[in-house]
Amino acid sequence: MGPISSPEEGTSGEVLAPNGTGLSRIGVPEPGTPRRPGSRIRTHHLQLAKYNGERFAMLTAYEQYSAEIFDQAGIEVLLVGDSASNNVFGNENSLPVTVDELLPLCRAVSRAAKHALVVADLPFGSYEVSAGQAVATGVRFLKEGLAHAVKIEGGSFFTETVRAMVQAGIPVMAHIGFTPQSEHALGGYRVQGRGDDADRLIQDAVALAEAGAFCVLMEMVPAEVAAAVDAAISVPTVGIGAGNGTTGQVLVWPDMAGLRGGRMARFVKQYADIRSTLSDAAKAYGDEVRSGQFPGPEHTF
Repeated sequence: MGPISSPEEGTSGEVLAPNGTGLSRIGVPEPGTPRRPGSRIRTHHLQLAKYNGERFAMLTAYEQYSAEIFDQAGIEVLLVGDSASNNVFGNENSLPVTVDELLPLCRAVSRAAKHALVVADLPFGSYEVSAGQAVATGVRFLKEGLAHAVKIEGGSFFTETVRAMVQAGIPVMAHIGFTPQSEHALGGYRVQGRGDDADRLIQDAVALAEAGAFCVLMEMVPAEVAAAVDAAISVPTVGIGAGNGTTGQVLVWPDMAGLRGGRMARFVKQYADIRSTLSDAAKAYGDEVRSGQFPGPEHTF
C-alpha cells in the first residue's frame, strides 16, 4: 500500500463516526496530508486506502520475531489471531484458546511492531455473553495486550456489542462469513453467503459498519458476494478466501510462509517453504553434533 494519501481535493473526507451514529470527519487527515513515512498505521489510514482505491496487507503474528519481520516488510496490519490455538498451542481448532493465553502473545507482537496496526482476536467465550463482557475483554486486550484494536466474529446480532465497545473507546474489526469459532454450529468449514444467504451477509456487514466497526473481514465467501459487501459499506473490507474485491487481504502466516505441513485451504498461497528450510537446518545441526564437527575451534573460547 505504501504511504497512504488523503482524498483528492473536492472529495468527501467523511467516515463513520467513532460512536457508530453517522458520518464524521473525526480522525481523517485534511486532504493532501499523507501518512508520515515510518509512522504508525491507524484505523483511519485503512479508511483512506478504501477511499483512494488502495489495498493493504494483513498477516497473523504470534510472537516477537515474526511481528518484527512482517512489520519491517511493510505489512500494514498484524492480527494476533485466535488461530494461535492451532498454530501455537497445538489444538485442533480455535475454540480452546483463552484470553490469558493470547494476552502474552499480543504483548510480544505489539512491542515488536513499530509501524503496523495490531489487532487482537477476542477468543470464543470472551464476548458472547453480553456487551459488558465484550467491553471488559476488549479493555484487557488494549491495556494488558497493548493491542490497537480487536476483532470479533458474528453478524448483526452483535451490533449492540460493537456499538458498546466502540463507545468505550475500543476499535472493532467485525468478522463475518465463515466464522471459525462457530465451526460446529455451521456444520464444519463451509463457504458462506451463497444463494439467498448473500443478502443476509450484506445486511450483516451494513449493520456492523453502522454500529461503528472500522473494518469488516469476510472469510470463505464467494468473490461476487464479497465485492457486493465492499460496495455496500463505507468502511474497508478484508478478505480471506473472499476474492480480490476487498480493500485488504489476510493470511495465517505459517500457511503463507510454508511453515505448516499438510493440506492447505484453496485460498492459501505459499510464498516460501520455511518448513523444509528449518528441517534441513535441524538435520545439518544434528549431523554435525553427532559427528563432532560442531562446535569447531571457531565456536570455542
